[in-house]
Amino acid sequence: MNTAQQLAALVKQEFQDLLSRWRQQVRELPCARRLDTPTLNDHIPTVLEELATALESDTGQTIPESLRENSAPAHGLQRVQDGFDIEEVVAEYNILRGCIHDLGDRHGVSLQGRPFHVINRVFDHAIGLALQSYSTQRAIEVQQRREEYLAFVAHDLRTPLSAISLAARILEVTIPEREIAPEAGKIFNALRRNVQQLERLVDKVLEENANLKADTGLKLEQREFDLWPLVESLIRDLHPVAATSHTQLINQVPDDLTVFADASVLRRVFQNLIANAIKYTPGGEVIVGAKALTAKEGVECWVADNGKGIPKEYLNRIFDKGETDPNSEGGLGLGLAIVKVFTEASGGKVTVESHEGIGSTFRFSLPSKKNV
Repeated sequence: MNTAQQLAALVKQEFQDLLSRWRQQVRELPCARRLDTPTLNDHIPTVLEELATALESDTGQTIPESLRENSAPAHGLQRVQDGFDIEEVVAEYNILRGCIHDLGDRHGVSLQGRPFHVINRVFDHAIGLALQSYSTQRAIEVQQRREEYLAFVAHDLRTPLSAISLAARILEVTIPEREIAPEAGKIFNALRRNVQQLERLVDKVLEENANLKADTGLKLEQREFDLWPLVESLIRDLHPVAATSHTQLINQVPDDLTVFADASVLRRVFQNLIANAIKYTPGGEVIVGAKALTAKEGVECWVADNGKGIPKEYLNRIFDKGETDPNSEGGLGLGLAIVKVFTEASGGKVTVESHEGIGSTFRFSLPSKKNV
């Protein structure tokens, strides 16, 4: 048995004592003091097993091959959750390296030559992989915080922009056209164009943020608010689109109904459903409604139209991502897939009832605050 194999046998024989000595030293690190033993150990036992395997092997395997279980990246991710800083991650590996050297010294096993190179190869590569996954995860978290802040700012901008837009409309309506000087008319037009441009930019930011959340896991910012103003504002925004196809939009949401939801997500759900209804209801009407259910069940919302309707064979897959309407260019699958994702993320569900030539009704539920 060569010295590398002797050390491998010692690692296996003194496995628990080696871990105990390592934990005793690692607990001197600030973030390690509060961790229980299983959490502190994490993937370290696997690293020791990989080290023993590498010491036993005479194949001269490469550095990546020495970490057969790929434990280091998972360990790096775990240490982000445990609150370790990057210096502490490096330190715990080097402490383990020191424990291995002490083990050899206590049993008179020389760590020169092959054992020295194997130990350094395994630990240096483990440190590199752990730091890579640690740094990547921290970068993702920083990016997510920035995106959340950007969305927060965009939400704050929407309110004063809506107020400016509404004030401009009221002024245009209340001042007789004959009394508006040409220069004032130009100012009104410029104001309208710039407000619309800013609203589109804010909507774009919110849309991109919503798309990102749908892809990476939706984080909701739920609160209680009145539903009627949200629907009325959305109908007003979509009115130019509806007017091109002579479609009437009707808000039948009770003006005293409150919901507990993420306002931006709920707006996106309604927007997709109403826009879809407009598309398939030329010359008809689209009704947006809602009602309170029991205190336990929450609220039911719906968007109903008297348009073309949906073929029966298509109903069971209409919410699938990538599905398209074979009779319409561009399809509708993505918008309805987003509706399903957002509704389910909010704790509700979405359904559809439709008959060809009669129309369609999309219903979705919002849970009560008690059930969230």
